[in-house]
Amino acid sequence: MRHVIALDVGGTGMKAALVGVDPEPSGKTPPALLYEARRPTGRERGPDAVVETILGFAAELRDIGAARFGTPAEAAGVAVPGIVDETSGTAVYAANLGWRDVPLRALLSERLGGVPVSLGHDVRTGGLAEGRIGAGRDAGRFLFVPLGTGIAGAIGIGGRIEAGAHGSAGEIGHIVVRPGGRACGCGQRGCLETLASAAAVGRDWAAACGDPEASAADAAKAVASGDARARAVWRDAVDALADGLVTGLTLLDPELLIIGGGLAEAGDTLFTPLREAVRRRVTFQRLPSIVPAALGDAAGCLGAGLLAWDLLSTEVTA
Repeated sequence: MRHVIALDVGGTGMKAALVGVDPEPSGKTPPALLYEARRPTGRERGPDAVVETILGFAAELRDIGAARFGTPAEAAGVAVPGIVDETSGTAVYAANLGWRDVPLRALLSERLGGVPVSLGHDVRTGGLAEGRIGAGRDAGRFLFVPLGTGIAGAIGIGGRIEAGAHGSAGEIGHIVVRPGGRACGCGQRGCLETLASAAAVGRDWAAACGDPEASAADAAKAVASGDARARAVWRDAVDALADGLVTGLTLLDPELLIIGGGLAEAGDTLFTPLREAVRRRVTFQRLPSIVPAALGDAAGCLGAGLLAWDLLSTEVTA
């Protein structure tokens, strides 16, 4: 069976799959996940060890595919965090993994016996999947914003994801929404992700309730139960998020805002006040639909599979 390797590298864990190749191949139908696996990233061992773990995991997947399906993978797609130069295949920088200027595409292709490899940014890769086979599949222009440890965005335009001139398009989490506010890892103060990410909500709720182990999910449960302290924390986060999203929609004029990540799992507890907060802020702008992501934490891995599919599609049409 024809298949590709898909690998989604996160700060703490890696998700991987062997994905059946679209017989066209067009990337327009949902991928068939033939095999799935997870591994810890092991960032505490340093960037060189992380790279070797990625290479070893990919080689393991190649061997499993060859044994199960009678032929090795024809291509591979890998999604990584941080700044990514997709043209050169370089993982330029990732603060949470500690690497700089890693020629990951070339290293993976060599370890996999010379098969073509596509390297993508994790959020843009997740946005690719949401745009083709998820919540944005019928939208010509959308903004995908996962709310996790941080906040980033993927800009979908006409079936592709915009990377920007320097590979950093969509960094909505670093729009300053509260000037002079909390310090952000990027060097600014008052960035959106310091206020409305799942990590930020968890931190604020932990301080409010006195439980250092409390999380954003705990905050959402407390909001649903009517806790006044939780509602105050939640309101501040939703207001900040709405400010950031209105800036994004003013610049991009999307048909659709797709909200994903851990915070989106709160469902209507998030979406009902968020839609209202955005509605109150728009003036001349057209209000887009605000919808939950459809693919959950599988988006990055599925998107990596689509990147690999695209390599094969390019070979066919070349």
